[in-house]
Amino acid sequence: MEYVELEVWKEARVLVNWVYRISKDFPKNEVYGLTLQIRRCAISVPSNIAEGCGRRTSANTIQFLHIARGSLYELETQLYIALDQEYLKEKDFEAFVKQILKFKKLINGFIKYYKNNN
Repeated sequence: MEYVELEVWKEARVLVNWVYRISKDFPKNEVYGLTLQIRRCAISVPSNIAEGCGRRTSANTIQFLHIARGSLYELETQLYIALDQEYLKEKDFEAFVKQILKFKKLINGFIKYYKNNN
């Protein structure tokens, strides 16, 4: 199966698009700070899933899936910081945390599946 057909990769793209939508309203003085960092973390998630799927060994694939998961945790932390700085509304933050929780379950499930079947 190609990585573009994986639900986990598709959902990661949804997450990236959501990040771009919410971060466009961050203060302009954050363009090279928190905005850029949040976007990089978000982009890292589907990118590492794709790169992992392109690797030749299961161990390499799993390593990149773990990197994608790590980027997700980093993104979550940065969203807490954005909330603390009042760049995000509480309602948007809560919706995003729900998306992240859903995605954590997806990527953890995919890692477990990959470990057990390869």
